[in-house]
Amino acid sequence: MTEPILQLHDVHTYYGHIHALKGIALEVNEGEIVALLGANGAGKSTTLRAISGLLRPRQGEIKIAGRSVVGMPAHQIVYLGVSHTPEGRKIFSALSVNENLNMGAYSLGRAKSAIETHRRRVFKLFPRLEERKNQLAGTLSGGEQQMLAIGRALMSDPKILLLDEPSLGLAPLLVKAIFDTVREINQAGMTILLVEQNARAALKLANKGYVLETGSIALAGPAEQLLADERVRKAYLGEQ
Repeated sequence: MTEPILQLHDVHTYYGHIHALKGIALEVNEGEIVALLGANGAGKSTTLRAISGLLRPRQGEIKIAGRSVVGMPAHQIVYLGVSHTPEGRKIFSALSVNENLNMGAYSLGRAKSAIETHRRRVFKLFPRLEERKNQLAGTLSGGEQQMLAIGRALMSDPKILLLDEPSLGLAPLLVKAIFDTVREINQAGMTILLVEQNARAALKLANKGYVLETGSIALAGPAEQLLADERVRKAYLGEQ
């Protein structure tokens, strides 16, 4: 049996004196979409930040393809195949679409042919970005900025994509388009850890899910099982 592409074991993180993650453990296998659910402040974004090296755990183990990354600088974790699309997109507003994509490809160095191959793949996924490739990113619509944030993350050809709230602030029609694209990226072989406020849409997309409550994992299991779980239905799917 192959080792999971991502493993967290007994991970504890703090913001000052605030104990944000309290011993969480999770696994993501190659080719899966895994949904990470929970209320605001539950620790979802903190988990992604710990994985990508933006926040150093005080205790516990994080492994990418069997290699420990705890204490490793964020840019080195990118070289191991982790790409992080942060909540709020965090695009470079004063740079063009193409320049933003180039920033995502920095780990490829001067490999121009590889960079152009990945750019073509991004433009195939998001034709609108190609139409606006010379436009300043700050002038794009919210949906286009989200496309750009995902496209930029794909430019490094990651092994696993960390997606933080890709549907946040988008109109329903655009939300569907973004989720369709996430499915397409996964079907092309990309492993995805998805943080998403739209629990129903995330679980319909995912193979399995974890539910975080105040920094601890309260529930975990196959996505279908979580969709049917009464606690999930009441707390996250708006059902009585």
